[in-house]
Amino acid sequence: MTNRQRILAALNYKVYDTLPILHFGFLGETITKWKNEGHLTGDEYRNAMSGDADVRLEGLTKRLGFDLAYHRVFSPNTRISPGFETKVIEELPDGSRKISNAWGVVVLQKDGATGIPMEFDHLLKGRKEWDELFLPRMQFNMERISGAWVNCETEMKPFHAGGLEYLKQPNRENHYLLHCGSLYGAIRDTVGMENLCYMLADDPNLVVEMIDVTAELCYQCTKAALESGALFDIGHFWEDICFRNGPLVNPKFFAQHVGPHYKRITQLLHSYGINLVSLDCDGMIDALLPIWLENGVNVMFPIEVGTWGANIADWRKQYGKQVLGVGGMRKHVLAQDYAAIDQEVERLVRLVDLGGFIPCPDHRIADDAIWENVQYYTDALRKALDR
Repeated sequence: MTNRQRILAALNYKVYDTLPILHFGFLGETITKWKNEGHLTGDEYRNAMSGDADVRLEGLTKRLGFDLAYHRVFSPNTRISPGFETKVIEELPDGSRKISNAWGVVVLQKDGATGIPMEFDHLLKGRKEWDELFLPRMQFNMERISGAWVNCETEMKPFHAGGLEYLKQPNRENHYLLHCGSLYGAIRDTVGMENLCYMLADDPNLVVEMIDVTAELCYQCTKAALESGALFDIGHFWEDICFRNGPLVNPKFFAQHVGPHYKRITQLLHSYGINLVSLDCDGMIDALLPIWLENGVNVMFPIEVGTWGANIADWRKQYGKQVLGVGGMRKHVLAQDYAAIDQEVERLVRLVDLGGFIPCPDHRIADDAIWENVQYYTDALRKALDR
């Protein structure tokens, strides 16, 4: 069987010969640490740190014992296009800068800083900016599809120059996700979390319109990608609209105004034979999970073990076999010892036995991970799954 066949079989409760060992990439700091420790050559380091990691991390993936990355995604541009001019707003005394980015958000940029930048201001403040500046940039055109890139195993190719031919191959080795966009998280990124909360109180009709326009663009991009003849295996959404205690949006509002758009897109996917729809949402998603399930989203990725111990076994008790998952591996055991890794592997194998679940470290592997521990984890998991 190919890795593509194995993943689809596992998530559909079908028989497979072995389960692929998956990852979700590596932080740049992790790769730099491993290079400084002598695990990567200069060329390997430069390759890993440049461009699209799906291809350029292939050698690193194999050396660590992984089979592939789950997050192999074709991503049409479902956001503001063209983006706004990126420009420096203010130079600060410590050398950092306030930058107005392509989404019209003023953020803090500091050399060497990692993580999500601090936000100072947002161009989109209300109806006037939406109508004049943002709405015209949220219209569909085929460049949103043709400009996307495709991981063709050994190189990245533009969709219109070799990428489509690869995606049409029915017997290719690895799976491919079709990114169907973001129906709420992208709006949060543009407006800002605090501003969006005020806007929901002050002008809820505008928020609903932004959701409708965003969802229509996502639908049209998904439709065009499917009509191209490319063979996608899994639909995929990104949101990141929850935190450690629950969602950052009222579930009733989400069900009423966002849920139907999910259903429209997932029904489109179903019409092309795609029954698996993956969702990337960080945080405690429990309050939104039934809304996604009701509207055709059935693969949760990641499954954040976090401080609250998210677990597909608990969701399965509540919602049955319809909820599927990829993730759920406590990646910080990679900074501990072999005994901790063994314990985590045994926990994961019990979850695999439930069916419809594939282990994967949640998020990118952090820079506390020990090289030899990662190799031990992949070897131990492979042996445990195959016994």
